[in-house]
Amino acid sequence: MTAIARIQDFKSHVGSTVKVQGWIHNKRSSGKLQFLILRDGTGFAQAVVSKAAVSEEAWTSLDKSGQETSVEVTGLVKEDKRAPGGFEMDVKDATVIQSTHEFPITPKEHGTAFLMENRHLWLRSEKQHAIIRIRHTVIKAFRDYLDEQGFTLVDTPIFTPAACEGTTTLFGVPYFDEGTAYLTQSGQLYNEANAAAHGRVYCFGPTFRAEKSKTRRHLTEFWMIEPEMAFAHLADAFEVAQNMICFAIQRVLATRRLELERLGRDLARLEKVRTPFPWVHYDDAIRIIREKGSKTEWGSDFGGTDETVLAESFDQPIIVHRFPSAIKAFYMEPDPQDPKYSLSADILAPEGYGEIVGGGERISDPDLLLKRLHDHGLPEEAFRWYIDLRKYGSMPHAGFGLGVERFVTWICGIDHLRETIAFPRMLYRIYP
Repeated sequence: MTAIARIQDFKSHVGSTVKVQGWIHNKRSSGKLQFLILRDGTGFAQAVVSKAAVSEEAWTSLDKSGQETSVEVTGLVKEDKRAPGGFEMDVKDATVIQSTHEFPITPKEHGTAFLMENRHLWLRSEKQHAIIRIRHTVIKAFRDYLDEQGFTLVDTPIFTPAACEGTTTLFGVPYFDEGTAYLTQSGQLYNEANAAAHGRVYCFGPTFRAEKSKTRRHLTEFWMIEPEMAFAHLADAFEVAQNMICFAIQRVLATRRLELERLGRDLARLEKVRTPFPWVHYDDAIRIIREKGSKTEWGSDFGGTDETVLAESFDQPIIVHRFPSAIKAFYMEPDPQDPKYSLSADILAPEGYGEIVGGGERISDPDLLLKRLHDHGLPEEAFRWYIDLRKYGSMPHAGFGLGVERFVTWICGIDHLRETIAFPRMLYRIYP
């Protein structure tokens, strides 16, 4: 009985006859030869069908079938550097499972709106296949790194009673007799409770922001990985962040080079990323962007253009730190050297990809935290449990959040983060 093989494993099957179960991604004919590009979910490979080598039934059924026909193909695996993936099959037999015709997404160019409307089918393209597999590798690398560093995964709620990042970007949801609940903006607050129990923790899951933004850097639903550390300061958290980033990049370079090349990624840019990342004080960042023509004033947050200008002089990501306290979240610890600054930082990716990490040290004093709650107009009752954390064994603690889609956008070198998640949710897009 012929063994079933995956295309990604063809290297270990050279010289053997195997069976591939998959789909016809593309095909062309030349007289008594058919050249099929097969995909099986793990990769793409060329299969050469000679009319003389297969039955009349197999030849005819393949000849009449179109793009995305599902098939079982048996053949001899050969190494061929000219073929997609570097391997080729000489077909000995084939069975058509379902013959498909007039697949909507042809090899020609299609507009963005059309591709988004047919996202469920566009996922089968070589580009989307490569991006999603890189995303998978990135997420596994993040989790492997944190697990190896002694962090414990603790899941945090999707429904929350109050805001974490700001009340203007909340998705409200009716919640039985309790009134309105909100889709989480971040797992951070709950992670702080988890850190007081386990020391080093992280959560990983979807987060939601009701931002009416149409930029290439925003989704309304995205995934974050959020480590939190007890007995830690700003520098400790960002040591973890930059090491985790480099660990993931090295993993992708080692295992997804073919996918990166398929996307046309400049691998040399990724190979240059090494720790330590440069630290840039907020004041210096303001000076740099204003010298380059920005009108952003001291005390303002940075827009996408500012982030691009800041990072363009570096091959590495940079850590911009000590943002003004007035523009950061209520829980951010003030800098003891000058309280108008906060112990906060962002990591900005090079090549114009902007912020990929945001975080800092959290307030550890319950009285100061209560004052900041009032200053921000937030309901004390909803945060009573959060203040309790500072009453029973408070300690310095710090953490950060990394947005998976923004990170993958940078690693893949693509233009829009909608490509980095299977079914993106945007301001005007919730179908399919």
